[in-house]
Amino acid sequence: MPNIQLLDQNTINRIAAGEVIERPASVVKELLENAIDAKATAVTVEIRDGGISFIRVTDNGNGIPAEEISLAFLRHSTSKIRRAEDLFLVTSLGFRGEALSSIAAVAQVEAITRTPKSLTGVRYQIEGGEEKRVEEVGAPEGTTFIVRNLFYNTPVRRKFLKTAITEGAHVGDLVEKIALSHPEVSVRFIQNNQNKLYTSGNRSLKDIIYTVFGRELTACLLKVSQCRDMVTIDGFIGKPVIARSNRNFENYFVNGRYVKSSIITRAIEEAYRPFMMQHKYPFTMLRLAMEPELLDVNVHPAKRELRFQDEERVFQAVRDVLAETLAQKELIPEMVLEDKKKQEENREKQRGSQGRRGFYPEPFEYKRMEQKQPFGQWQKGKETHPSVQQAESPKPSGLETEIEKGAAGQLKGQAPVPQGQLRERQVPYGPGLPQDEAVSPEGSRQLELFEERLLEPKSRSRHKLIGQLFDTYWLVEFNNQLYIIDQHAAHEKVLYEQTMATLATREQTSQMVDPPIILSLGGREETLLKLHLTAFERIGFRIEHFGGREYAVRGVPDNLFSLAQKDLLMEMLDGLWEDIGGGNTPMVYEKIASMSCKAAVKGNHTMSVAEAQQLIGQLLDLENPYACPHGRPTILSMSKRELEKKFKRIV
Repeated sequence: MPNIQLLDQNTINRIAAGEVIERPASVVKELLENAIDAKATAVTVEIRDGGISFIRVTDNGNGIPAEEISLAFLRHSTSKIRRAEDLFLVTSLGFRGEALSSIAAVAQVEAITRTPKSLTGVRYQIEGGEEKRVEEVGAPEGTTFIVRNLFYNTPVRRKFLKTAITEGAHVGDLVEKIALSHPEVSVRFIQNNQNKLYTSGNRSLKDIIYTVFGRELTACLLKVSQCRDMVTIDGFIGKPVIARSNRNFENYFVNGRYVKSSIITRAIEEAYRPFMMQHKYPFTMLRLAMEPELLDVNVHPAKRELRFQDEERVFQAVRDVLAETLAQKELIPEMVLEDKKKQEENREKQRGSQGRRGFYPEPFEYKRMEQKQPFGQWQKGKETHPSVQQAESPKPSGLETEIEKGAAGQLKGQAPVPQGQLRERQVPYGPGLPQDEAVSPEGSRQLELFEERLLEPKSRSRHKLIGQLFDTYWLVEFNNQLYIIDQHAAHEKVLYEQTMATLATREQTSQMVDPPIILSLGGREETLLKLHLTAFERIGFRIEHFGGREYAVRGVPDNLFSLAQKDLLMEMLDGLWEDIGGGNTPMVYEKIASMSCKAAVKGNHTMSVAEAQQLIGQLLDLENPYACPHGRPTILSMSKRELEKKFKRIV
């Protein structure tokens, strides 16, 4: 066994740095917090290459005395506390005395600082924890930190960093959160010589929300300002109409510190539960203030977490304040209708546009078309609505007689089948079923369908489409088996596979949207869009910059016209945040394609036999038709023997 020995100071510093400095955003966080603790009223953050090669943070705060500058870079040197008891009375953002020493251990650092009482400043340089130079210089009041070549002496750590775009997005997100937590401080963020954020420092939280998240979100805010029990809560919460698909917009600050707390998160979501769908999350920008002795902020090296002395009281206070605020407002979504003249003008434009099909903003009834129209197209008068597919598919052989005489005849005048009843017509349907297995209703066994020779041409004449059940499920009989197909799950799978196939062949075409959809993006969302814009364009979206942080969506994939909705497009962007690691990767395409599910025909929708015919044929031509992109089964089966057992015909 190796002998136990004390590590050298350089190794100790690098280990400590690994706990505090994870990426460029960690450096910016520590320096920004130090600037705010130094009573700065204006701070400028500048980065290049995502902060990997260059970070500069300049403030107009109190500065560091020349005789203390070397001491500031030693481990556990701090001006925030004096003894262990002070850890429970911390009112500053920093207090451990680890930030500067950790940064200096893994980067080349230069500090220029001057206090208000000094005539000149001092420049201090330190690299890899080793002091290089100290000299007197002329400088303005405050402090400037320049950090170059992060992890230059720890290449293993450096290779785990993401791309410059990704790291820059994390820095931008961090700067926005700190700016929101301190509206009294003017914060400027510059990335690659471009201004990304500027706040005035006028103490107005709503102004910063407007700057960061845009006009539309700001218009849907509710003011919160209450003192409840031991907690003072103020800020803004979003109306349920601006719910998101992840928790990235649940922001809260405790005594000016941006943290993550399962207690507060649970309280927020509990308050919103009666007002919001499952798996949707609200927008919040809350500031909580309480006595320092009721908190323990010394539970995480990077100070991202804290502990409450009385968690239950904090939970109840946050939940009750938010629930009361939501209950006091009428949260009925507003419906904006175009005037009739504008609607007619839009229709005329749509009729005159070759290669385009119209998008109708007003609600309308769909009429089932004759079977000659491809599945997913319905008519309103003489106009079609392409919610699924643009090109007409050829009719499979052997179908004409039954469909023309049966299904189409029914559409042309025969009495319709009452809604919810089983259609008794038995019509052979199109392409075969290249399945390996189907799941039984009990899920206890799997059926080997290749044994049934379902794919052989001679078997297709025995495929019988019985009808639609509950306007949702289609029943198919083949060789002593009953197959039950969920039309929504089936259509989801078809659209998903079609979208992924177009990515491989680059054959996707676009359908124009007139008028275009205008997206007002926050900083995070704009970064995501720019990062993945090529992927969006390749899949069929046409997106243009519209000024500021607004973007115009002028085209969508032609088989995903139902995605031409603002909330679905924003949800698509949100879904890419967790995997912001790279540009045009297969994972990005898969996430974009998975949104095709939103364009799928829903349950409780009456489909014609011809429409079902094409949908089922498309589904069964897939390599894996058994489950939708979310994992739900598309097809269930039940044997004739099982039915006979249920009816006690056999024992």
